[in-house]
Parts: sequence; C-alpha cells; structure tokens
Amino acid sequence: MRDTTDLAQADRPTKLAEEEQMFVTLSVADQLCGIPVLAVRDILGPQVITRIPLSPPDVAGSLNLRGRIVTAIDLRRRLQLPPLPPGTTQMAVVAEQSNELYALLVDQVSEVLALTASAFERNPPTMAVEWARYSTGIYRLQDRLMAVLDVSRLLALSTHMS
Repeated sequence: MRDTTDLAQADRPTKLAEEEQMFVTLSVADQLCGIPVLAVRDILGPQVITRIPLSPPDVAGSLNLRGRIVTAIDLRRRLQLPPLPPGTTQMAVVAEQSNELYALLVDQVSEVLALTASAFERNPPTMAVEWARYSTGIYRLQDRLMAVLDVSRLLALSTHMS
C-alpha cells in the first residue's frame, strides 16, 4: 500500500496538464486572439482618440480614461494588417506596462474562455512573422485557431520606433 504522499505526487502531472488558463478573446482582422485575463485592466467601447504628433504609425493616439491619459496602440498596424474599413469602430483592451496604461485597439472583444494548459501549442512554423513576434502560441478551438498574444511584447514601444 502506497502512502498518501506518493499518491499526491503521482497526481501532480495530471493536475498541471489540466490547469486552466483564462483569456479575454478578441478579433483583429478576423483572427481570433486571446490575452491572459490578468493582463487586462479594462475593456472600452469606441473612444475619441487624439492623434499624437510625430508618433509611430502604430500609435493611434491617446484617449482619456477616467482622467488618465492612455496611449492607444492600433493592433492592425502593429501586426501589419490592412486598415479597418471606413466607418467601422474599434474597441479597446486596456493593459498596464511599467505603471502606464495602454489601450490595444481591436476589432471586437468577445468573451472570456477557460482553456486547459495541456491544449496550448507553440507557434506553428507557418505562422506569419508579424504574428509570431507577438504570439506565445496557439489553441486549436473547435472551429478556429486562437493566437495567444503577449501583452508585454505588444507594448514594448522601443522595438517599434526604428
């Protein structure tokens, strides 16, 4: 008969594989993406964005969030995707980096998904370079792939100023 310590250790790999990760799902140019829930501070509907002179093209401008000035990053531009069709509104996913708030402009925010860590896969070799630079991996869902975005890489502004 094994003692309970052995049983607990035997179950550990299974529990790690079944650990759930929570993601806010969003879409950018019809691509489903996920951002870890803990990285999201707020979700905003369409906002008035003020252009910042001499800013990089992927910096859409700034917006006012309850009295705080927030830099808005256009994910379509950052990912080198076609611009949003005229008259279409964007939503903003607010994240924090180095005690500053940033709004990631996306086409749509959908739902929160709980996915098992064991279903996570590394970026496939066929993934476009622009996506692979900002993605930590993918989840294969029933009807599509979800790219998991790395918020710290998306917000590393110094890498985009060249």
